[in-house]
Order: sequence, then structure tokens, then C-alpha cells
Amino acid sequence: MSTEHGTQPDSRRSHGMFRTKTVEQSIQDTEEPEHALKKSLSALDLTVFGVGVVIGTGIFVLTGKIAKEQAGPAVALSFVVAGVVCALAALCYAEFASTVPVAGSAYTFSYASLGELPAWIIGWDLILELALGCAVVAVGWSGYVRSLLDTAGVQLPAGLSGTHEGEFGFDLLACVLVLLLTVILVLGMKLSSRVTAVVVGIKVTVVLLVIVAGAFLITGSNYEPFVPPSKPTEGGGGLAAPLVQVMFGFTPADFGTMGIFAAAAVVFFAFIGFDIVATAAEETRNPQRDVPRGILGSLAICTFLYVAVSVVVTGMQKYSKLSTDAPLADAFKDLGHPFFAGLISFGAAVGLTSVCMILLLGQSRVFFAMSRDGLLPRVFSRVHPSFGTPYRSTLLLGGVVAVVAGFTSIDELAELVNIGTLFAFVVVAIGVVLLRRSRPDLPRSFRTPLVPLVPALSVLASLWLMINLPAETWVRFAIWMGIGFVVYFVYGRSHSRLGIRGRQNRKM
Repeated sequence: MSTEHGTQPDSRRSHGMFRTKTVEQSIQDTEEPEHALKKSLSALDLTVFGVGVVIGTGIFVLTGKIAKEQAGPAVALSFVVAGVVCALAALCYAEFASTVPVAGSAYTFSYASLGELPAWIIGWDLILELALGCAVVAVGWSGYVRSLLDTAGVQLPAGLSGTHEGEFGFDLLACVLVLLLTVILVLGMKLSSRVTAVVVGIKVTVVLLVIVAGAFLITGSNYEPFVPPSKPTEGGGGLAAPLVQVMFGFTPADFGTMGIFAAAAVVFFAFIGFDIVATAAEETRNPQRDVPRGILGSLAICTFLYVAVSVVVTGMQKYSKLSTDAPLADAFKDLGHPFFAGLISFGAAVGLTSVCMILLLGQSRVFFAMSRDGLLPRVFSRVHPSFGTPYRSTLLLGGVVAVVAGFTSIDELAELVNIGTLFAFVVVAIGVVLLRRSRPDLPRSFRTPLVPLVPALSVLASLWLMINLPAETWVRFAIWMGIGFVVYFVYGRSHSRLGIRGRQNRKM
């Protein structure tokens, strides 16, 4: 019976751009000696990865900035709303990752449920997302380290400090960081997880110290009013305006109830990264049990830390007086505690190291999975005989990101296409419903509750946040997708292993 079920989807949809790759085929491909990743990770390792990529400088900067500009003390509720949206997506990711424990995350899930072209679109977008994200983080880390070096009386030559205010330069520190992390990732996942565990331990300790210290400096009157009165959003028009405003003439409000939800659309991006846990499913010893635990566990920890920091920062200083550059550090300085301000800068610099590493990890695994399927050159899906890592794809992407981080200013890099992650959330949620219907026989160690209600809510929540993004983001997204379509039809479609198998079967 199970064999019949295993062949049905492939026999029905083996032709054309929407051919699906069965779960059995995906798992079988992971067993090829030259393309098999080493299994070494536990649920704790995955949770550490999730916390490591989500908790960055955003926890020290974004919390205060959004409180001042959009939500007031109610920013804590905005983080809860964003956490709920992520939790809906996480439940869908957890089912897929436990059912299809293969590298590639949303790309692999889409291949099993929606077909080859949608999978390519998701994979192509995630490669861009994670590459630019890693470069942004590396440049940000470089800025923090240069600041710490300046304090110690050490200054780098201007030409090696990056591009600033129209002056061309090379960011040596950002480039070296990416190259160093690339080497660590090549040397093995267990080493990578140990380095990440140390970094995340330092980072979370700093966050908890800040929360505890800040709790003693809270003044109750700073929370009044908890939800400030609503006022229209101030901002530019044209393509810089949210798509929902361009389409319907609807202008979001700051503060008030609408301000809480508008802020949630912004702080949502502080959570982006938990889905990268799913890219490591193939390298997990017991993925059916541990991947769902890693995804949901890291999301719960990060939501708690974000809410706690936002409560502390708005209690320490009136939301309207918070700075937008370094609100938490400046709040400690204003209250006469410069030590904690320095501790925050140290925690931010250390924290960005793990964010950069895990973004690079996720990107290399998506690229590896697409290469193994033949949609990108197969040469990049070879696994190192000793380390068990996809060393060729890791070295290629690490080199590209290092160059991008070295030669591009952070202002240009910061235009990150966040829309791709939300798009992936939508596709994964739809995929869960489709795979439930086409393959009810599949063993699912974790099942998304209340299907199709939870996936439907995840789709609606993600779409709502997508249309709150600037119209120019949609334009960039469309351009990159256009390039992706060209690459697929010129190379990927004809080299697809699934397509080649289908053509061989038809000849027989």
C-alpha cells in the first residue's frame, strides 16, 4: 500500500514546470554518499541556532525605536502580535520539517507539494535574502568593532573602514568576518554549533543582565498612557509608501490600536530567521522529534526576550524621549549607568557574529539542495569526504558575501528584500494543506493543529504584513524574480534531475 501511495503523486505530476518531487525521492537523494550531509545536531543545537539568528542588535535598537515612533509602551503587545504570526508559520514549518527532513527548508517543502517552478522561485529568493542579510549583519558588526577599537585607541585606515558618505573604501573587518565564518562552516556542523552555543550564551547572558538591571530603574509613570492616542503616520508618498496605501489610499496610523498592528508589521522582521532551523533538518540526528522542538523552542525564547526588553526600555524612560539610534544604551547613560551601555555594545557585537554565521549556513544549505536537484550546477552539491559539509557551495557563497560586505555601504545593503521570507511563509502554509490532501499516508511525527484553519490564518497574516511593505520593495522583488525565471528556463528546467528521470521513464 505504501508503495502505491509513494508513486501516485509522481505519476500524476511528473511532467512540466509543476512536477512534484515525492518525499521518498527527497529522502533517497540524501543517502547518496557524495551528497549526504553528516548528522550531528540535537534539539538543543537547533534551538541555539534559532536564538542565535533571531536575537541581534534589533533587541537593543528596534524595541526603543518602534516604541518612540509607532506604539509607545504598547510595543510589547506588538511583539506579542508578531510572535503569534510567526508561531502560525512555525507550526506549518514544524510539520513539513518533520515529514520531509531534507536540507533546503521552504524550497524543499515547495518541491514536495507545489511543484518545481514554485520551489525554484522560493529557493532563488531565499538565496538573495540570506546573502544580503549576511552582508548587512557583517557590515553592522564591523561598525561595532571599529567603535570598540576607537575606544581602545586603535584606528583602522580610512580606506579599510568601508564606504561612507560617498567615499569609496573597503570594509576589511566585514570581509574577514565572513571568510572566517565560512571556514568554520566548512570544518563541520558540530564545530559551528559549538561556536554558536558559546556566542549565544554570551549574548543571552548580556540580554538577561540588561533586563534585570533595567527592571530596578523602572518608573511606573513612564507607562502612562500605555496605548498613546492615535495620529496619522508621517511619511513619504510614491513607491516609499506601503503597498496597501498605494493600492487603496489607506494611510496607517501611529499609536493607538492601529499603531500596535502597524508596529507589529515592522517588529515582525526582528523574528526572521527561526525558519533557518528547518534548513538544518538533514543534519539533525532525530529530525522528526528535534526540528519541531528547535523551531518552536527558539521562537518562544526570542518572543519572551523581546517582550521583556521592550517593557524595561519603556519603563526606564518615557517613550517620547527615547533615542532612535541606541535607545536602550542611551537610556542607561541618561540614568547614570554607562557600564551597562558599554555592555550592550559588547553584547551587540558578539551577537551579530552568530547571526552572520547562521544566515550563511541557511543560504549554503538552500543552494546545496537546489544544486543536488540539478536546478543549479551539480558540482556545488558535493559533500566534503572528511567534514560532511557542502564545502563547495559554502566556499562559493562565503566568497561572494565577503566581497559584497567589503565593497558595499550599509545604506545600500539595508534595502533587504524582506518580502521573500513572508512569501515563503505563504507557500509553506499552502503546501501543508496540499500535502495533507495528496499524501494523507505520510508519517507525520508533528502535525499542525486545526488544519486548514491555522495555515489559512498564517497565509492571511503574512499577506497583511506583505502589503504593509513599501511598494519599492515589491518592485525589487519582481525584478529579482524576473531574473530567476530566466535562469530557470535557460538552465534549471533542462538540467532538473526530476525532469531527466521523467524523460527517461517515458522513453522506456
